[in-house]
Amino acid sequence: MKLKGLGILFAILFTLVLGQSVQSEKHNIYWMKIKAQDKFTRSRIVDMGINIEGVSDDYVIAYGNDYDLQVVKKAGLLIASSNLDLENKFRAQDFPTEDAPYHNYAELTSELNQLAQDNPDLVKMSSIAKTNENRDMWALRIGAGSKPADEKPAIIYMGGHHAREHLSVEIPIMLAKYLVKEYRNNNQRIVNLLNSRDIHIIPTVNPDGMEYDIKDGKYKMWRKNRTRNSDGTFGVDLNRNYGYQWGTGGSSSNPSSDTYKGPQAFSEVETRAVKNYVEAHQNITVLLSFHTYSELILYPWGHKYDGMEISRDKQVHEVMAKKMAEWNHYTPEQSSALYIASGDTTDWSYGAHKIISFTFELDPTNSGFGGAGFYPGASVIQPVFDKNLEPCLYLMEYTDNPYRVLNVGIGPIGP
Repeated sequence: MKLKGLGILFAILFTLVLGQSVQSEKHNIYWMKIKAQDKFTRSRIVDMGINIEGVSDDYVIAYGNDYDLQVVKKAGLLIASSNLDLENKFRAQDFPTEDAPYHNYAELTSELNQLAQDNPDLVKMSSIAKTNENRDMWALRIGAGSKPADEKPAIIYMGGHHAREHLSVEIPIMLAKYLVKEYRNNNQRIVNLLNSRDIHIIPTVNPDGMEYDIKDGKYKMWRKNRTRNSDGTFGVDLNRNYGYQWGTGGSSSNPSSDTYKGPQAFSEVETRAVKNYVEAHQNITVLLSFHTYSELILYPWGHKYDGMEISRDKQVHEVMAKKMAEWNHYTPEQSSALYIASGDTTDWSYGAHKIISFTFELDPTNSGFGGAGFYPGASVIQPVFDKNLEPCLYLMEYTDNPYRVLNVGIGPIGP
């Protein structure tokens, strides 16, 4: 009887684990319209493990699986929902033909490698880590002039924390190419910047997730990395896995959730790689992380509603965000004005290292009924880059001392 009972128990446990594993690979994704009148309700929704992608005055838009849908229904907050039918709605083979300008991992690697090989005096390419699926996390270091890079003020740009946010990968690639091209064209502004700045670019923090989102002939609306969790599910939300105030709200302990924070802070090879890289370059003073979508310029704090304790730092972030919004026409605001979210990149980079830090939520403003906000098509790539170029250069120019923005009349660097 004991052996039979144990056998039944093991069978049940195996079924549960297998079920979780199968569930993690089943992409039954729902669009959800959820009641939310204010940031407090939005934070409550995020604490349920629901990832909010769009905010309106009295509701939010989110995407989730069957479990997420039931959680929202049980809370009595669901206004409407629809199964996205990913099998037919977001078909791709690699990227679909119309989205061919987007880079898959092989194309990204080839393009970065070519840029470095063709411009060894300007570009250094390195792998900062190997992912769970043995892909390199590539970083570019761009600069010119005789002064050692470590003695220059530095800025870092990152994209692709979230797998389905492919536009966030394209912008840093384009920025790297633009800087090299304009330096070669003797654009004096860019020549000055490359001679006096140490520029770091990590186009995708999540290459495994990025590749998974476009494999097998259809987009998957995948957000996380591809870590296999202890319960058989897959993925940790890398932008909830950083160590500063990790797990203090706005992230999930449920491995099936899109906002799963991981078993501990910096549990993931990708976030540890970013941490190690930033901490190895003590000259970094400014950080910009690209995401999609919503057309926002966000700055710390995300883990609490209160603003930065150091009033001068708060003012610098506010002034810079408002200035950049003049160019890209995004909405500048503290991250937690949307909802509480802990363990993100910019809370860590500012909180742990006092790096002036921003997140750009790129175009579009919203996705409407479906998930098109993550897959806006190739036609948006160049316009989105164009509208964000000046903000990127502005941050670069003030990397020597971001606090200069508080002194009226002090402009960008000279020769």
